Amino acid sequence: MNQKSRRTKVAAAGPRTDVPANARRSILAFLKHRHGGGVADVAAHLHISYEGARQHLTQLEKEGKVEKRVLRAARAAAGRPLARYVLTRAGDHLFPKNYDELTVELIDALTERLGPQALKQVLTAFTDKRVQEWAPRLENKSLKERVTALQEIYGGGDPYMSVEIGRNGIRLIERNCPFLNVATRRPALCSVTVSALERLLGVSVVREEKFQAGNGRCVFRVLPDRPIDTRRFRFSLEPEGPDSSA
Repeated sequence: MNQKSRRTKVAAAGPRTDVPANARRSILAFLKHRHGGGVADVAAHLHISYEGARQHLTQLEKEGKVEKRVLRAARAAAGRPLARYVLTRAGDHLFPKNYDELTVELIDALTERLGPQALKQVLTAFTDKRVQEWAPRLENKSLKERVTALQEIYGGGDPYMSVEIGRNGIRLIERNCPFLNVATRRPALCSVTVSALERLLGVSVVREEKFQAGNGRCVFRVLPDRPIDTRRFRFSLEPEGPDSSA
């Protein structure tokens, strides 16, 4: 069978019903390039049936990656609304972003233009905001209860933060740092977490294991026998060990 006959046979067979495994990724890329599209547009792009395209878009909508926007009522379709699918913010975040690089550049520019003290002031403001957010949730709780509650300091239901309470004391263990790429290059950011924990717990906290040192996690040891006066607390940068990246 020659190539022309093969194309004729494929065309006669109608639109494909089998969709490659990366179809949804292709749909997202198509919608990003086109700034949205309808079901028919997606079907034509993937060479699949209208129903197949609709099912994929419906699933992406359920996953929160796309949203359907009704543009107008189509007269030729007896009042049926004309829908266009566009990426949501969550869908757009699946594409490459350079937030980490931008953050590092901003930190460096701030330090170079205004000096190290300016960076310290900004980090102090970050710490103050985190403390103000968390303090009301920790009222009338014991130290152990406060440490347990602070497992969610990076976000609700963080499955990678845990607490160990035993003969070796109290430790807050972080297995996934949401700021790792930036914190590895500019470890001063980690001072925010250490300082916030100290102010919220009212005792000293030391980071005895660090991602930056190659430990694969951060471990914050809580020291109940070293209370601090939170009313006179002053933000300070965490001492950098010899293994910390600069």
